[in-house]
Amino acid sequence: MLQQQIEALGANNRINLLLFDATTDEGMACTLSKRRGRNVLRQFAHIHDVRRMQIEKRGRKLGVQLESFPAKEPVTRAQVRRALVTSGKALDTFFAAIDAGEVGCMPQGPITYLAYFMAHEAHHRGSILLTLKTSGHAVPRDIRFGLWGEWSRRS
Repeated sequence: MLQQQIEALGANNRINLLLFDATTDEGMACTLSKRRGRNVLRQFAHIHDVRRMQIEKRGRKLGVQLESFPAKEPVTRAQVRRALVTSGKALDTFFAAIDAGEVGCMPQGPITYLAYFMAHEAHHRGSILLTLKTSGHAVPRDIRFGLWGEWSRRS
């Protein structure tokens, strides 16, 4: 089961990175928020920050150190991409430690916890795609359909 979880996490992160890389710099600055909400780059940073918060909360003894992106501090595209790669790998370590009984997870168990991460990140991908489309910076069609193809690809 652990190998399947790690493959699912890998596919999920590849999808995030595929969308990230296909988004232009102009697209990264777009937001649909009327009240200073997150732009696209900040939504990607938020995906990383939720990973970081969960790993820090439940996996302290793993000693994983991940960068934090406070809301009011500037962030660069390179920083966020690097953080997504790093926190993606950290999730593999985290779920391996859960599987080994070294750290805890949600009371409902590791499969629900895995679903939590994926649902959260899929929500933000949908929001990002809508923001980009509405703002006139839609990612190319082959990328949009390619996001789904990543699920059947082995890492």
